[in-house]
Formats: sequence, C-alpha cells, structure tokens
Amino acid sequence: MTLAARPWIAVLTLSLLALSPVSTKAGMTPEEVKAFEGYKAMAEKGDPMAQYNLGLNYAYGEGVAKDQVQAVAWWSKAAEQGIAKAQYNLGVCYTNGDGVAKDQVKAVAWTRKAAEQGFAQAQRKLGFFLASGDGVEKDFVQAVSWWRKAAEQGDAPAQSNLGVCYANGEGVAKDEVQSLAWTRKAAEQGDSQAQHNLGFCYANGTGVTKDPVKAAEWYRKAAEQGHPHAQYNLALFYATGTGVLKDEIEAYAYWNLAGRTEEAARTNLAILEKQMSPDARLIGQQRTKQLQKEIEGRLDSIQDLLEAIKKEKLRKGA
Repeated sequence: MTLAARPWIAVLTLSLLALSPVSTKAGMTPEEVKAFEGYKAMAEKGDPMAQYNLGLNYAYGEGVAKDQVQAVAWWSKAAEQGIAKAQYNLGVCYTNGDGVAKDQVKAVAWTRKAAEQGFAQAQRKLGFFLASGDGVEKDFVQAVSWWRKAAEQGDAPAQSNLGVCYANGEGVAKDEVQSLAWTRKAAEQGDSQAQHNLGFCYANGTGVTKDPVKAAEWYRKAAEQGHPHAQYNLALFYATGTGVLKDEIEAYAYWNLAGRTEEAARTNLAILEKQMSPDARLIGQQRTKQLQKEIEGRLDSIQDLLEAIKKEKLRKGA
C-alpha cells in the first residue's frame, strides 16, 4: 500500500486563555466567602494585588457569583497599577471578548505591558501575535525574540515554537542543533507538539542520528496526548514495522483516531481495511475505543492537575 508520513508541523496558534472555565460546586465554603470579603475590602482601598485577586474571585466564582464583567473591572484597576498577571488576563479578555468587547489592538497593548515585565505567558502570546500579525504588524524576527525570552524562562510552548523557527529559518537563521535543543527541552516538559517534532527528527535524522525506535517513543508520547499527526505517524510505523513490531491492529486504531481530523489517515485506513479480515477490523475498532478512553482519561487527569497548579500560581502571583 502507498503510505505517506506526516511532516514536521508547527502549531503557532497557542492557547490564549489565562483562565479556563472551571466548574464550581453548588454553594461556597466559608473560607471562600471570607477570602472574597477580605480581598474586596483591600481592593476598594486601592491595593493592586487585592484587586487582581478579587478579579480571580469573580472569574472563578469563588466566594461570589461568577461575573466576568466584574473580573475585567478589577483586573483593569490592578493592570493600571502595573500588576503583570492582571495585564495579561486583561489582554486575554480583550482577545476573547470575555466581559468586554473584543479589541485585538488593546489585547496586544496589555499583553506587551505584561511581557515587558518578564511574564513568560505574555511573552509567548506576544510572540504569537507578532508571528500572525494579529492586532499588530507582522514581524517574525520580533516574534522569535519574545519566544526566546519565554523559552529561557522554561515556557514549553515557546521552546517548541523556537525549535520550529530554527528548523525552518523563520525569524532566525536555520540551525538544526538549536532546533533540536529547544525542541527537546519542550518535549521533555510534555509539550505534545514538541514530542511529535522530536519524533520526526529521529525518524528522519534531522539534527540527530536516525533512530526509528526513539522516533516511535516520542510519537507515542504525543499520540497518547491526542496529537493527530503523531497518531498518524505512529500508525505508519506499526503498518510498516518501523521502530516497532509490525501490528495491523495498532496501525488501524491509531489511523482511526487520527482520521477524525486527518484526511491522509482516513485514506490509509481505507487501504488497510481492505487487507484485514472482518475479525481483525472488529478488534481494531475495539482497540480504537480503548485507546480513546485512555487518552481522554489521561487528558482529564492532566487538565485537572494543570488547573489546580494554575489557580495556585495565580493566587500567589507567581
């Protein structure tokens, strides 16, 4: 059968949400109400960190009913007093139209203020705006500059993007060594795009000795996080016995998963199905369901952990 690998893919469209929606249980604890009242009293006296935290209370519905308009109002006060996280969150609100009318120019302005204070998420997002020309003149050199600042602070998506820039020579001279180094840093932090890209490097000997076994390992890490291109390439490895034992069931399952968004995966799956027995196809379908359940469970656990960490960091102003 004629099969084609998926190439190195850069995902520059990063998540812009500083505060993902969080479900809250009915009722509020006395501690939450007390904290809200304390922040409110201090915020009304002009304390900038209290204003920032009060905005979080309204955004998350902690100690008070959720109210994004109020969250924006208090973050605006804190942002005007120089609180970087408030500036960043205000930029997010202007980008998404949460609690305020969408205004990408203002989103860029507030994001830049936070970035200039060294806030890594803002630096990464400002890089995205500059790379895409969203609300600001397109400037890939400046985008790389801001991604580097965030990457040097350990921001995995920025490290991943910097690796892509070095690989493609976008905003910086091509450099396979630098590309591999930044991609590896991001991959080791669990960034699925970087894991896919690192797998591609090992599969093709780009900046590293060709090693299909390691390529399969990194594709698997990304595939287990639901990355469709990694799922496609891992299926290709199973179909051809590259870096793993040949296994039509695994190839079927991973192409089946990738096929939800990838036309090439659907094409290869159709070719493979014609060569499989009815029983093998049934097992492949069951394996697809099993993998999907594992991926969803893993993503739910990771998301819950990230939300807990995010909220704690936001509270501490870290």
